[in-house]
Amino acid sequence: MRIDVLGAVRALRDDGTPVDLGGPRHREVLARLVAAEGRMVATNTLVGDLWAEPPVRAVGALRTFVAALRRAIEPDRPPRTPPRVLVTEGPGYVLRLSRDNVDVHRFEDALARARRTPDALTDLDAALAAWRGPAYADVTGSAWAERERTRLEELRLEGVELRARLLLDSGSGAELVAELGAHVTEHPWREPAWGLLARALHRAGRQADALATLRRARTMLADQLGLDPGSDLRRLETDILQGATTLQPARTVWTAGVRLGPRTTVELARTLALAGGDALVHSRRDRLAAAQAAERTGDIALTARVIGAYDVPALWSRADDPEQARAVVAAAERTLTALGPDGPAGLRARLLATVAVESRGADLSGTERRRAGQAARAAEALARELGDPALLVFALNGVFLQSFTRPGLAAARDLIGIEMLDLATRHELPNFAVLGRLIRLQSASALGDLHAATAHAEAAEQLAVSTEASLVPVLTAWFRARVTAARSAEPGGPTAATAAAHYRVAEDALAASAGMPGLHRGLFALALLGLRLLHDRPAPTDSALDWGPYHPWTHPLVLLARNRTEEARTALARAPEPPPDHMQEALWCLTAHAAARLGERPVAARAAAALRPAHAEHAGGASGMVTLGPVARYLAEAETCAKKR
Repeated sequence: MRIDVLGAVRALRDDGTPVDLGGPRHREVLARLVAAEGRMVATNTLVGDLWAEPPVRAVGALRTFVAALRRAIEPDRPPRTPPRVLVTEGPGYVLRLSRDNVDVHRFEDALARARRTPDALTDLDAALAAWRGPAYADVTGSAWAERERTRLEELRLEGVELRARLLLDSGSGAELVAELGAHVTEHPWREPAWGLLARALHRAGRQADALATLRRARTMLADQLGLDPGSDLRRLETDILQGATTLQPARTVWTAGVRLGPRTTVELARTLALAGGDALVHSRRDRLAAAQAAERTGDIALTARVIGAYDVPALWSRADDPEQARAVVAAAERTLTALGPDGPAGLRARLLATVAVESRGADLSGTERRRAGQAARAAEALARELGDPALLVFALNGVFLQSFTRPGLAAARDLIGIEMLDLATRHELPNFAVLGRLIRLQSASALGDLHAATAHAEAAEQLAVSTEASLVPVLTAWFRARVTAARSAEPGGPTAATAAAHYRVAEDALAASAGMPGLHRGLFALALLGLRLLHDRPAPTDSALDWGPYHPWTHPLVLLARNRTEEARTALARAPEPPPDHMQEALWCLTAHAAARLGERPVAARAAAALRPAHAEHAGGASGMVTLGPVARYLAEAETCAKKR
C-alpha cells in the first residue's frame, strides 16, 4: 500500500486500486500521522489539530476514526491481532510505513539526495512529477496542514530550481527556457530563479534576452522592494557581458556530493537545525550524509570542515537520535586520527567539540563517556589558545554537556553559562546567547532560585524573537509549569490540578514542535509523578502514560501504587544506576524514595551516597522543566532507611 498527500489525501493498494478512507476527518487523521514522519502523535495533539473547539467526546470520536482507518488500511488483518500500519504507541498513534510508500517522504528524500549529488537528478524528476496539486489539498481549515503546505511548497520550489541548476551545470538546460519563464512569472520574488532563467537563455544562444532578463530582475527588485540585486545576479550579468568561461558547463562543481563555499550541505543543515521543529529532523539527516560524502572524497581537511561546521547549540543531555549521534562521533574520531596531533588546531578543536556535544545518552559506555569528557576539555583548551570566541562557545557547549558526571554540579554549570553568555553577547553570537541563558535558567532552577531562573527565561524569550529560536518558548513554558508545580506545595499556592494543567499545555506544545524525542519521551509522565510526590501522593497508575527512558526508576513506585510490593522490590533491584544526565538527581531521588518505602537498606545507602553532594539542590530542577522537590527530603529518607537495623 502507498499513501499520497501531494495533492488530495489518498491511499492506494499495491495493484493501484484506491482505498476508501472514509470521511474528511478520517483522511485528516491519516494525513496528520503522515506529517509526523514516523513519530508518535499524542491523542491530545490529534484532538487539538482536528478541532478548534473539541467536542465533549472528541477522544472517543478520534478512536472511532482510527478504528475505521485500520479496517480500511489492513482489511485482511485477522481479528484480535495488533495492527502493523496504524499503531498505538504510548499516549498516541504512529504510522508505520516505509518512506518509499509515502509520496511526500519520497519527494523529501529525493530532494536531499539531489542537494548532495547530481546523480540523483532522475529521482528528483520523478518526485517533482508526483505532485498533483497543493499538499494536503483537501485538508482545509487546519493550522497544522497550512503550515505543512507552506513548508512543502517552499521545498517544491527549491526542487524546481535545483533541478534546473543541475541540468545547467551538466551542460544542458536550453530546453528549460519556457519552464523557467513560467516559474519566474509565478514567483517573481525568487531571485535565484531569475539567474537560472538568464543562464538557460544564454545556453540557448540568446545572450541579449539573458541580459534583458537580468535587467527586468533589477528593475522589479528596485521598484517593488527597494533592493539591489544580489551578488550572484550581478556576477552573472558581468560574466555574460564578458563571455566568461564560468558560463560553460561545470566539470568539477561537485565533489562526491559536498560543495565548498557558503552554501555547503552541512551549512544548510545547520540553518535548518536552528529553525527547530521538523526542519531539525531533516537537518540531522542531511548533516550526517554530508559528513559521509566528505569522507568518501579522501580529503581529510574537507571532512574536518564539514563535520565541525555543524555548531548548533545543544541543551539536552540525551541525544534525539542516538544511532546517528554515534555515527557522527565515529566520523569525527576517524578524522581526528587522520589529521594527527599536528593537524590544524582549529579543525582539531571543532572535531573534539563535536565529539563532546554528540556523545550523549544513557547507553554510552564508561569508556565513551571518558573519551567525550577528555574531548571537551581538549577542545576548550585549544579554543582558548586560539582566542576564537565562536570556537570557544562551541567548545563550552561540549564542556556543559559533559558536566553531568555526578549529582550536585549545578553551580559549576552556571559558571559555564555565565562565560558562554558573556562571550556570545560581546561577540554577537545570538544563538549561543540563547543557550547561555537556558543553561543559567537550568542551574538556577536546580539551586531553587526561581526568581533568577524566571529572569533568565524572560531574557531567553526576548533573544528568541530575533534569532527565531522556535523551541525557546516551548522550553520556557515547561519551566513556568515547573514553577507552578513547586508553588502548588506551598500554603496558599495554586492547586495540584492547576499545576497538572500547566504541564499538559507545555506537553502539547512540545509534542507539536517535533524534532526533540530525546527530550520529549517520558517527560510529561515524570512531571506528573514529581507533582504527586510534592503532595505526598502515590505514583500515577494510568497505563496510557509513556514513561520513556525513565521507566526503570519510576516502575517500582508505580507498582507500589498498585499494591504490588514484591514486584516493586524486584523492579527496584533490577533498576540500573541512573545515567549522568539532566535527570540524574531526580532518578536517584526516586530510587531513594522507593528504597525507603520498601526498606531496602543497601539500595538506600547507595542512593544517599550519590545524593549527598546535591543536598542543596532540587530534584529534577537541573532540567528546568520538572521538579520533585528538594533533594534533602529524599536524602533524609534514604539515610534513615540505611541506618535501620
